[in-house]
Amino acid sequence: MKKLLYSFLIFASATLFAQKSTTTKFAVADNIVGTVDMFNAKKDLVQSMHVYKTAANLPQALKKFSYLADNGIAEFKLKKTEVLDRISLAQLNEQEGVAKSTPVLIDGYEFTDTDTKVYADIFKKIEVKDNNGQKAVFISTK
Repeated sequence: MKKLLYSFLIFASATLFAQKSTTTKFAVADNIVGTVDMFNAKKDLVQSMHVYKTAANLPQALKKFSYLADNGIAEFKLKKTEVLDRISLAQLNEQEGVAKSTPVLIDGYEFTDTDTKVYADIFKKIEVKDNNGQKAVFISTK
């Protein structure tokens, strides 16, 4: 009985950690992932914005980010692109002592392509935790 209870608790906690955030709204600018909140805080850098409500409505250039469109996805055009720090998820994995090709979780969304670049401004909390028996980087944007 104890084994069953412990198994359930472990499964429940793993499921809880891996849940996608219902409040995170991802955004893309120059093929780099950020959040709408991040861009709203930097309005002086924004030239224009277009919001896509569903993955089906995404233009071809954004189709590779369709897994992030649960809450819609915004595309931003920036006045100056060199102003914001960016990093690839493979580089972040290396910094955190994790294998370069290990998927990264951002607010519960799994980024399997570690060549994806993200804006460093979205990082509020970075942790290395166990994800299905493998060390992985977990990022919180809130």
